[in-house]
Amino acid sequence: MAENTAGAKADKKTSGSTSSESSFDMDELRDLMELVTEQGFTEFEFENENIRVRLSKAASYTTAAAPVQLQPASPSVSPQPHTGTPVATEAPTQAVDPDESLFKITSPIVGTFYRSPGPEKDPYVKEGSKVTPESVVCIVEAMKLMNEIQAEVSGEVVRVYVENGQPVEFGQALFGIRK
Repeated sequence: MAENTAGAKADKKTSGSTSSESSFDMDELRDLMELVTEQGFTEFEFENENIRVRLSKAASYTTAAAPVQLQPASPSVSPQPHTGTPVATEAPTQAVDPDESLFKITSPIVGTFYRSPGPEKDPYVKEGSKVTPESVVCIVEAMKLMNEIQAEVSGEVVRVYVENGQPVEFGQALFGIRK
């Protein structure tokens, strides 16, 4: 995506203003910042013979200078009139990963994931298959080399996280094994 920038430079010939007219006050700067934000610019620069203004949303600036986006908080309990007795609020629940207890076989390299040794062959393992540390569970192809991936543990295949023929990244979970 291209960076969205804008700039303006006043020409001495066309700028018939005096030095008091060519300076900005804080209200004008705020209006200019709002306009730049509305237009989606990441940088804006204005310059004439008396003043130079540069606005930027670059990551190198401190977070205090960056615009802040506020998200409305979702209340856990609807507002109720105060009756003098404390109102119980719901404790936030933590999302539990159902696969947290599984051993994850991850890709040791970047490549293409294959579940079987060939297009017309059965997959090495399916959900419910029993594996040992030496069991080949899939192939990850990288630079025309077929790398057999072994289970590393004994257990049962509970989840297959990747579709056949899908590209995978280093460290990406391929299978979930219940020991």
